[in-house]
Amino acid sequence: MTATLPVKISFSLPDGWQAAPPDEVGVPGVAFVALHPASIDHFTANITIAGRMRNDSATMWQIAAESVQRLEQAGRVEVVEKTELGTPDIPGLTDSPGVAQNLRFRTTLKGQPLELLQSQVYLGMEDVKNPAKRAVLEFVLTARPSQLAAVIDDFKEFLRTVRPAEEHSS
Repeated sequence: MTATLPVKISFSLPDGWQAAPPDEVGVPGVAFVALHPASIDHFTANITIAGRMRNDSATMWQIAAESVQRLEQAGRVEVVEKTELGTPDIPGLTDSPGVAQNLRFRTTLKGQPLELLQSQVYLGMEDVKNPAKRAVLEFVLTARPSQLAAVIDDFKEFLRTVRPAEEHSS
């Protein structure tokens, strides 16, 4: 089932990317999926957006580690790199630093082994009415190693366009 984000955001997809219904492309539980058809190599590189409200004290580092634990349920996951993001990396979305991590893991697709790379970015946005609550947004690029060079700059470009959606009064 397609999820909804806890906050409204706006963004622009780079040229060559197409939105797709999450349930129809086998990525249930996320709010948005974009595919890069030109990168098809037994797997289509994709960007997903997911998010949820949290009312715990978990840091962005801990939330990123939770993602690794979820992926490890299917097999070994290598954390290639993990860094803190400041607001210049993603201006306009949040004043709080986020966390980015790059992962390598193996899975199967149609019964065949498949090595994938993920670049994950986690950002938190405090609820101004209730500071104990916050929205945590997850932006993920998934690609085969052979596709990464062709799509990583697009992912960075995409992240720079993410903004809180402007509220329109009626």
